Amino acid sequence: MLSFLSDLPDLVLVILGFIFLIFGGESVVQGAITIARKMNVSPLLIGFTIVAVGTSLPELAVTLNAVSSNNQDLVDLAVGGVLGSNVANVMLVLGTAAMLGACDKPGVGIKKDAMAVIMASIILLVTVLMGKVTQIIGIFMVIALISYYVYSYNYSKKLGLDEELEETWIGENMLLAMMVTILGGAMIVMGAELLIEGSKGIADSFGISESIVGLSVIALGTSLPELAVTMVAALRGHKGVAIGNVLGSNVINILGILGISSTYAGEIIVSEEFAGRDIWIVMITSGLVAVMLLNERKITKSLGMTMVIGYLSYMVLLYT
Repeated sequence: MLSFLSDLPDLVLVILGFIFLIFGGESVVQGAITIARKMNVSPLLIGFTIVAVGTSLPELAVTLNAVSSNNQDLVDLAVGGVLGSNVANVMLVLGTAAMLGACDKPGVGIKKDAMAVIMASIILLVTVLMGKVTQIIGIFMVIALISYYVYSYNYSKKLGLDEELEETWIGENMLLAMMVTILGGAMIVMGAELLIEGSKGIADSFGISESIVGLSVIALGTSLPELAVTMVAALRGHKGVAIGNVLGSNVINILGILGISSTYAGEIIVSEEFAGRDIWIVMITSGLVAVMLLNERKITKSLGMTMVIGYLSYMVLLYT
């Protein structure tokens, strides 16, 4: 995909990637809000499902390509991307949303979504400590994800709409909303691909290892769709979409991406180095935020700034 752009300078690819991500994020949010209104479900559910799936497509593409290559270095890069992406989603994306005031009123259903993040993170911990994701575990992950989506849909249907739904530039045209959402998702995927290619090219020029590239460049690149969608949603006041997108993306990264990839490949070998530090960072960051949401504690603007600073510090730690 986009091979005709591969000869462009890495910095140009990064800039083009940002442009695709921003416009794609706007389209996905607008389309998702209209779909939520027409389906009579809450924005939180839409954020947790449609928006989260759309913004997690880059991680899935990277991981499937890696496991198909039978190259353990690429698998390490992909697994590192999943782990690092979950850290980036919580610390950078959710932290940014909190700084924009999107976490002072998370919305209905946030507790069950926070619990889903905790359960998915525990499954991730077990697989990393085991050193592999078997095909049986992968199938279980996919079934668990689908089951939770069915439960979430039925739960949201009982609640109906909430006050977060506002008018969008799409109007009430369901077909147009679906087309805009699909187009936005495609732009997100293309933007992420351009950004990853450009960023990886810049990183490779400095001789950085695959594991560090996975935990930083790939993770950040594949989390930028979430950041773009969450910022757009937060600025427009769609707090349910903003927070649901972050929680949903983390669940999909674990149950969906690793589940689908291990089911497809038969098994994913997880390098021991991830069990030493990075999985615990994932557990601490995801766990603390999920517990706060379970206890109905607000993620304030000052805490959001601390989270972003913490993520930047983690990036410095990786490279030093």
